[in-house]
Amino acid sequence: MAALATTGSADEPCPQAEGHRSRTPAPSGRDPVDQRLVTQRAAQFLREAERNRRQIEKLEKERTLSGCTGVSGELEEYKKHLEEKRNAEKMNLQRQLVKIHNGVRKFQRQLIDVKPTPQMIERLKEIMSEVEISINSLKEEQRSCFEELLKEERICRQETAAYEKKIENFPESISVKPDPKPHTAPTVKTRPLDRDFPAEVRALESFLLQTGGACGGWDQYDHQTFLTVWTKHGGRPAYRKEAKLYLPGLTLEEIEQHEKWHQELIYLQGKKREAIQRWKASKHRERQSRIQSQEEAEEAVRREKEANSQAHQHRAEEERVEAARRMEEWKEEKRRNKEKEEEQKRAEEIQKRKRAMEERCRQLEVKLTIEEQLRLRRAEEEEQQRRGKEEEQRGMDERSREAAKVIKRFSERDLHKVEAKLQEKRMRVKEEEERQRRITALMKERVDAHISRDPSRVTRPTKGWEERMKHIGSSGGGPVLQMFHRAVPTWREGL
Repeated sequence: MAALATTGSADEPCPQAEGHRSRTPAPSGRDPVDQRLVTQRAAQFLREAERNRRQIEKLEKERTLSGCTGVSGELEEYKKHLEEKRNAEKMNLQRQLVKIHNGVRKFQRQLIDVKPTPQMIERLKEIMSEVEISINSLKEEQRSCFEELLKEERICRQETAAYEKKIENFPESISVKPDPKPHTAPTVKTRPLDRDFPAEVRALESFLLQTGGACGGWDQYDHQTFLTVWTKHGGRPAYRKEAKLYLPGLTLEEIEQHEKWHQELIYLQGKKREAIQRWKASKHRERQSRIQSQEEAEEAVRREKEANSQAHQHRAEEERVEAARRMEEWKEEKRRNKEKEEEQKRAEEIQKRKRAMEERCRQLEVKLTIEEQLRLRRAEEEEQQRRGKEEEQRGMDERSREAAKVIKRFSERDLHKVEAKLQEKRMRVKEEEERQRRITALMKERVDAHISRDPSRVTRPTKGWEERMKHIGSSGGGPVLQMFHRAVPTWREGL
């Protein structure tokens, strides 16, 4: 319910959004009145869900505060058993679905880049058969489960109808007075224990009423602490010291008395469970007897229906024999008419074959005449084609001879031109060589000179140096005390 309330609060439309939708033009496929009705229904559903959630919370609080915890404990255990059973069925279903999914994926992987060999086809057939068997088993299991659930639902509906009828006929023994105060919780008056209940159930309820409820007169927190320690030690006497540490306000005698009370409660609850099982077994026997009586009544109705059906079958058999007789008469009449029609058809068929034979002879004569004409025309066309080919061949031979003559003349002309060009090229090369020889001789005449060796010129001063010394001497600079020289290379030393 909390999840439902959360969903309702998340889905509840805000006033601004409603105003925006009212200003937005309605789509062409829906009337604004229908949209308004849908919005109102959604809002009404959310209000109803919120009201149900509050009512359930209120009932849970009342159940927690009330003293009737034995029945609620049984209901909680039964609810837990049903949840465990449902979870187990869910896990089983998921495993089967995963198995089917893996088989389908395996089949898909086998189809990728596969060659159609007999072994591969057999393997694919095996995989497909496995998947099909899994799917059929799952469907059969689910079908049987659903049939069982439908049968249980039918039985529960019958039992509920019987209890409702019993409650309607039961005299009113409880008077509930309305509380004038609107804000206080309503007081629930308990009625005496039903004498139809088993003695074990009445004993447990009496024990709880006499000893202070489900906690034995203790505070719920102290009782829960006691249960935790007692369960931890498995009911052994060593638990009392640890319980005394958790419950310092209680004495060991009180803890022992509460232990005896708890053991008595467990014993009575066990008796109650056994009584409930016996009651269920008796109800099951009653239900089986009722079902058996219903089956007997159904069997009687079925036998009566079978007798009626046999009488109806007898009458139908007589009607069938009469209809068969009329059918035979009709068939005989139809056979005679059919023979007459077949005789007429045979005569017409003979006439038709004669006319067809005459028509085929005429067509054959026409065909022979046309084939002869076609043969003559084909011979003339072949003769014309032969003459045309001969003339074309003579023209082609004449053109080839003319072409050979022209080619020979052009090749001779090209040969003369090539020889002239080669001669001209050789003349140009010869002239170029002659010119180069003259240029080389002229250059030798201009450049060629006879120079004598004079080793002393290396140590003589240059013209520039002599000009410099002349300039210094005329200015009266005096004798030179030191002259700086550049470094002399080793190959010039001693020259």
